[in-house]
Amino acid sequence: MKVAISTERAQVASHFGRCPEYTIIEVEEGKIVKRETIQNPAHQPGFLPGYLANMGVNVVITGGMGHRAQELFTQYNIETVIGVTGSIEQVIEIFLKGELVSGESLCDHDSPEHKSCEH
Repeated sequence: MKVAISTERAQVASHFGRCPEYTIIEVEEGKIVKRETIQNPAHQPGFLPGYLANMGVNVVITGGMGHRAQELFTQYNIETVIGVTGSIEQVIEIFLKGELVSGESLCDHDSPEHKSCEH
C-alpha cells in the first residue's frame, strides 16, 4: 500500500492541492518499507488524482480537500482521509495502528468566502 500525505514543514498541510510537498510512504505488513518526499508538481485542477494514481498511491491523507477532488480520487479508487492535523511522524504512527479517521475538511470549500478556493 502507498500513502501520500500533504506536507508542510514536517506537519500535515491543511490544503491538499496547495501544499509544498507530499510524503509518500509504502507500507507492507504494517511496516514502512519505503519513504520519500516529493515536491508538489504544481496545482492544476484535476491533475493530482491521476498523477498519484500513476505512482501507485492507494490512500491520501490531508487537512483539507474540496469535494470535487475527493470525487476524482474516488474514481481512481484512492481513499481520502481529510481533517487530519499533526506532525507527519504522529500521523504515520496513528495510521499504522489503523486508528486514523477522516474528519471535517479544514477548509470549507462550499462556503461563500471560499468560492475562489481551488485546493
